[in-house]
Amino acid sequence: MSVATIILAAGMGSRMKSDMPKVLHQIAGAPMLVHAMRAAAGIEAQKTVIVTGHGADLVASVAAEYDETVLTAHQDAQNGTGHAVQQAADALQDFEGDVIVLYGDTPFVQPETLQAMLDKKAEGHGVVVLGFHAADPAKYGRLITTDDGRLEAIVEYKDASTAQRDIDFCNSGVICANAKLLFSLLDAVTNDNTSGEYYLTDVVGLARTRGLTCAAIACDEAETMGINSRVDLAAAEVAFQIMARQDAMENGTTLIAAQTVWFAYDTVIGRDVIIEPNVVFGPGVTIENNATIRAFSHLEGCHVSKDAIVGPYARLRPGAELANGAKVGNFVEIKAAQIGEGAKVNHLSYIGDADIGAEANIGAGTITCNYDGVFKHKTEIGTRAFIGSNTMLVAPVRIGDDAMTASGSVITKDVPDTALGLGRARQENKPGLALRMMNKLRAAKAAVKKG
Repeated sequence: MSVATIILAAGMGSRMKSDMPKVLHQIAGAPMLVHAMRAAAGIEAQKTVIVTGHGADLVASVAAEYDETVLTAHQDAQNGTGHAVQQAADALQDFEGDVIVLYGDTPFVQPETLQAMLDKKAEGHGVVVLGFHAADPAKYGRLITTDDGRLEAIVEYKDASTAQRDIDFCNSGVICANAKLLFSLLDAVTNDNTSGEYYLTDVVGLARTRGLTCAAIACDEAETMGINSRVDLAAAEVAFQIMARQDAMENGTTLIAAQTVWFAYDTVIGRDVIIEPNVVFGPGVTIENNATIRAFSHLEGCHVSKDAIVGPYARLRPGAELANGAKVGNFVEIKAAQIGEGAKVNHLSYIGDADIGAEANIGAGTITCNYDGVFKHKTEIGTRAFIGSNTMLVAPVRIGDDAMTASGSVITKDVPDTALGLGRARQENKPGLALRMMNKLRAAKAAVKKG
């Protein structure tokens, strides 16, 4: 059976106190909307429809950047969740499979949970609702089920009896049904309620009046966390990081001080990787087996191969590629550069738009001068090359295999294989001049004080 998802992302999110649409606020380096879209991708949804509203163009742009096949539908006025889902009807008019309704501000629902909903529906139920057992049910709607697990009703807190309020099985809002059936049920939903809105939850009662059975499955409460404020956003970030750290350690990563390591939504880490304290991963990072990431390093958009060592206090920017056994040390920045197998960039250097050969050694204070104010230019450093400390490599330039540069050089021309490149002014010593100059300066200072 084919499956589609509808992600509701029309809300303004006034409690966020922001001009940005609520679903674009980030958790672990990605907008909340992207987290929901990843869940849809996890069940291989054939179609995904984003229902936009506030900031529609920006929301659609972000969605398309993540998945260019995504469809969008616009909700002009926010008239309830049922009305929002109806806006996706045209986009799915020829779709014959099941559909799951998700929320752009509920980012942690897992693909495994969505698959469990699909499996439950395949048992013959018309509608399946996702619920959770709440530690504090508070104002959540309650799911009323029979002993055999069938869903009889969703009762809003304000309408619930005392006995129903004692139920801790609560409604998440996530719902699964056949697409044709869902839109048919929504056509029958009215706004005859105190809010004057069309509620998605009403489809459960309408399905039962048509003789269809409904069911509810439970997930962990953490999956249903909704984000409505900056406080919620901070809590969600903490929740994500706790889960990510646990997953990393359970899959063979050593975190020396787990609570100080921050992962992105898509961080990939191999086995036997050691991560020291206060390391931050931005989006797009892959770390292969047996690598070591030392303290206070920041990595984003980079690939670190096995046995490589990064840090401490290193920064790997997008396009940084470290081969097996490469070393990038303290206060080194790498951007759009390939560091060859066994190569070392250990101290106080900037390597940008460069290709560093295997076993090359980059001395302290080396800078690839890659930007002329308009264009970026490439530096190539050959196999086993030795770059002396405080070398300025003015790109475009190539240092050959087994070549060297003298410390303090400014290299503006290619250095052939096995050659030594020197690019510094001749030193001259002026006897006694240092003392005479210092005495003159001290006298001038004293005169200023007297005046």
